[in-house]
Amino acid sequence: MKKKPLLNFWQLWNMSFGYVGIQFGFALQNANVSRIFETLGAKVDQIPILWIAGPVSGLLVQPIIGYMSDKTWNRLGRRKPYFLMGALLASTALLVMPNSPALWFAAGMLWIMDASINITMEPMRAFVGDMLPDEQRTVGFAVQTFFIGASSVVGSLMPYLLTNWFHLANTAPEGQLPPSVKWSFYLGGAVYLLAVLWTIFRTREYSPEEQASFHEDSSRVEDRTEPELTLDVRRYLVVGSAFLAAGLAASLVIDWLGWDKPLYILSGGACFYGLLQIVAAVRYRSGRKRGLVELVYDVNNMPGAMKQLALAQVFTWFALFAFFIYSTAAVTSYQFGSSDPTTAAYNSGANWVGVLMAVYNGVAALVAFVLPVLAKRTSRVATHMICLVIGGLGLCSMYLFREPHLLIVSMVGLGIAWASLLTMPYAILSAAVPYKKMGVYMGMFNFFIVIPQILAAALLGLLVRTLFHGQAILAILLGGVSMIVAAALMVRVRDERSRD
Repeated sequence: MKKKPLLNFWQLWNMSFGYVGIQFGFALQNANVSRIFETLGAKVDQIPILWIAGPVSGLLVQPIIGYMSDKTWNRLGRRKPYFLMGALLASTALLVMPNSPALWFAAGMLWIMDASINITMEPMRAFVGDMLPDEQRTVGFAVQTFFIGASSVVGSLMPYLLTNWFHLANTAPEGQLPPSVKWSFYLGGAVYLLAVLWTIFRTREYSPEEQASFHEDSSRVEDRTEPELTLDVRRYLVVGSAFLAAGLAASLVIDWLGWDKPLYILSGGACFYGLLQIVAAVRYRSGRKRGLVELVYDVNNMPGAMKQLALAQVFTWFALFAFFIYSTAAVTSYQFGSSDPTTAAYNSGANWVGVLMAVYNGVAALVAFVLPVLAKRTSRVATHMICLVIGGLGLCSMYLFREPHLLIVSMVGLGIAWASLLTMPYAILSAAVPYKKMGVYMGMFNFFIVIPQILAAALLGLLVRTLFHGQAILAILLGGVSMIVAAALMVRVRDERSRD
């Protein structure tokens, strides 16, 4: 068996440089979208449901793009066509988003922007698995984490920098965004496109023939053969019908009890999953065994390591989305004492949120290259557990600190967890999945990012308005506890190192 060659530092640099643009876009989104929604008239308990467009688009887009890129090869390559398509769409969305004339339009643009970023991001994850042997994958994902952290520092700070260094206005009439926010998005669109183009033109993908030669190992027959797809039609119909019935029953209960409408997202999700099972079974019985049938089959037959990581991922990302969704509302009201987007105090607090996000991303960039060393001396699982505990304590500390500058300490803890979250789960996963399905499984792994975001959007608004009495900071405290629970769940995870 031919072994994948080790890549040098600059090759690792070039293949992941596109993440500078991807994360610049995400940083602008995470730091400013809640601010945009509030400026356009959203109430604090409406913010989670307005964020739902992003996770739903990711839930659908990533596995589909992963499936398509696994089966693509043209003059541009295997993953590169999707890099380019996503970059063009996301850059356009970044230019349009800050000019949203109404709340509904901004929510729609978030949907488009998030879907476009996912088109670029999913193949970029699979790219590391395609290009690197297992002994370099932790380092490869660490390089991506470095770019994510470094570019997020700049992206999160953009409104603050444009206000304080270039003296752009940081306030605007009611219903309008300040010039500092608008120009941040314009610059983000340009950075996104240029960074992705750098990776496209500076990296050569392995051809299908080269990939096959790297995996001709008789001890790993499952990676180089594709047995005929066999599907238990009766089981799929029973499971699908059960989920469909449960979803419909949950909808009736929500309506009968008068609970919040966002909870319909959960019942709708159960119905959707059930319908997919039924449709897959019907298509399989009619002789169609590709496309949707393959995707549903792969969802139901995920590798063991992927299943073990799933629950820990759900609790971790629930914590992070509690922070992403409520950081602006929590900091402006709890530390700065204002919930009015027209006041100087509110906008100073919103800018400080950008600074805080820059801090945790900067810490992640620095920690990224420490993680492979720690993982080598302990294990990838142990390293991730330690980092999640530190991150959970960081989020909890935001409730204790009333002085805004002390929140930097909280962000150091979160940054350590963020660095590990962007590195270790993907390194563990890439070692466990067949190379021919690297893209689709990386895309499906996004389920465990999207599902907790949907849960956060469906539940947190209700909790903040009722149980937390409008105190957004308590949603972040809940997130901290959730991240510590995720660390405990990592005990179950086995790291199956592969041999390329």
